[in-house]
Amino acid sequence: MGMMCAVALVASACGSDDEESGGGAGAGGGGGGGGTLQVGLLTSLSGPGAAAAADSIRGAEARFAAYEDAGEGCAADVDFQIVEADDTTSAQGALGGAQKLVQQDDVFAMINVSAFFYGAAPFMTSQGATTPVFGGAWDGAQEWSDTDDNLFNSGTVPNYEVVYDQAGEFFKSQGATRVAGISVVSPSSQAGLEVGMQSMEVAGLERAYVNNSVPFGSTDVGPIVLGIIESQADAVYTTLNFDTSLAIIAGLRQADYPVKIFLSPTGYGADLLESEPAVAVGQGVTFSSSFTPVELDTPATQELSRALIDHSDNESGIPGFYESQGWFGADLFLYGLEQAGCDASREDLISTLQETDDWDANGLYPNPIPQTTVDYDQQCLYYVVLEGDAFVPVEGADPFCGEPVS
Repeated sequence: MGMMCAVALVASACGSDDEESGGGAGAGGGGGGGGTLQVGLLTSLSGPGAAAAADSIRGAEARFAAYEDAGEGCAADVDFQIVEADDTTSAQGALGGAQKLVQQDDVFAMINVSAFFYGAAPFMTSQGATTPVFGGAWDGAQEWSDTDDNLFNSGTVPNYEVVYDQAGEFFKSQGATRVAGISVVSPSSQAGLEVGMQSMEVAGLERAYVNNSVPFGSTDVGPIVLGIIESQADAVYTTLNFDTSLAIIAGLRQADYPVKIFLSPTGYGADLLESEPAVAVGQGVTFSSSFTPVELDTPATQELSRALIDHSDNESGIPGFYESQGWFGADLFLYGLEQAGCDASREDLISTLQETDDWDANGLYPNPIPQTTVDYDQQCLYYVVLEGDAFVPVEGADPFCGEPVS
């Protein structure tokens, strides 16, 4: 979320199983080598984040189902079973959910789609930890930056000490001159907002109103709307959940205050298009995505869309943020299992992935996501605009890339 990642996630043979079942060879604790392999998935199943985060489960399920349908790699020998755990939309809940998956369910590996994983990260990487974890680093846990542990990044890892010219140059290309910045009150969101605003200044844009203390999920945005208007900002940069962004957009529209670009890092996906009120309010909003939007119709996006349509209730085949994160976590796990061997142990899987630099989610990412470093030469994002009932790619932003600046 701090890097503007939208950075952007079914009944099937793999199944989704809420029941607590023990591990053992061929289930949780053993390697592949045949039978059922249990994979934990940590996300928000209760609390204010549950409505959006639940899509992460169907994203992971769709990836496993498509893999089994294709008969690829390990699919002939292994059945994949998802075991869910609830982070209760809190850091303490994330710790409890992770402990359940590791100590009680004895899952072979874990997919993380939790904005609160930072509460569980120290436990998951504690001395002797052998459960590999796959997921995005957008929760802000420092442990994602280590390249010799059991955490594997399904997206680029934010480095809030590095400013890229990408965000500022994109806003400049859209005609922005004065930028307002809004974030939720979390370390990653606040730090992401700050490096984004520094990028604006590098591009010669002015910093207008800034609010970095919005409660997560809040729609009480009257003071924010007033602050944007009084600052005379003509652009808005956010590291917010889309519910809050939508409320701000509605407030600006009600005040008849136009902006040249309102950027949201979340919201791109089928879930927005399924809401007529959200579509009506969100007209003209720009959304960023770290992966190729399905509207570009590449072989990789065709595979993704087809799997979501066939194996979930996503009729449009456009993944939302959490749905995509479930897909990417499952895809990286499957890639690692194939590289290490279908009968690999947890330790084999970890050691193999620690040396991997060529996974790009079958072409969904513009560049591979390395596991040996978190220093990147480029930052690339795709941008789409909501027009009518469809997302339209921004010309020249497929993707729009930038480099680090001093």
